Amino acid sequence: MPELPEVETIRRQLAPRLEGRHIQDARSHESEKFTPAAAAVGTAVQGLNRKGKYLIAPLDDGRELIIHLGMTGALAIVPAIPAIPDDPYIRAWWQLDGSEYLAYRDVRRFGRIRCVPAGRYDTIPTLAAQGPDALGPDFTAEGFYRALRNSRRRIPTQLLSQKPVAGVGNIYGTEALWMAGIHPAKRRISRPAATTLHTALLEVLKAGLDNGGTTLRDYRNADGGKGSHQNALACYGRSGQPCLRCAAPLQHRTYDARTLTFCPQCQPR
Repeated sequence: MPELPEVETIRRQLAPRLEGRHIQDARSHESEKFTPAAAAVGTAVQGLNRKGKYLIAPLDDGRELIIHLGMTGALAIVPAIPAIPDDPYIRAWWQLDGSEYLAYRDVRRFGRIRCVPAGRYDTIPTLAAQGPDALGPDFTAEGFYRALRNSRRRIPTQLLSQKPVAGVGNIYGTEALWMAGIHPAKRRISRPAATTLHTALLEVLKAGLDNGGTTLRDYRNADGGKGSHQNALACYGRSGQPCLRCAAPLQHRTYDARTLTFCPQCQPR
């Protein structure tokens, strides 16, 4: 699933090309997950923001077009639409002024589209309940520690819930836990450990963003290109390989239905 670096890469690519553009028409797959695309017809896009893994486009009528890419979603601006009927994975498209289209492709249909009054996210519970964005000013070490302290779930499960911090998924969470030396089975950590993990999260997310995201299989940016951060991963997907810090073989275990990789020596339980 695209995480913060992948979604932010797409946002940065699309924002200057979408701002000020009028939506003249729209079509979508018949699923109610995608039919809200048509609600934006007749409006002008005022920008493209992001919170966590959600892309949020403010419209000039006081609403927001919200897009979640799910596991396999991709967005691109294309010059013409004829190829879309031949692509069974195009779930929605918007016709923009200037004879261009914003196309949303999603192979597994885990993404979703909504059009809501600005800031009214009651119909999008996962957006309404998520915590501060990982790259925003509200994501502080102390606030992060307090959020983790209020739950008895394992630390990776808390991160994936998006409540202590928004935008972190399995890839960057695994990398940050390895960097911070925290075992993925832990449910509670000290304030100093939470501060270390906070710093690690910022470091791995910014590195992922600098590398244009991680492409393991499906992810493509708005220009159709792949990210390169998969070449810089220190822990995720490297089970059985030597730890880059201590050379011990990395291991993987399943916790809360998630398979997580860790170093048994650098991340003691």
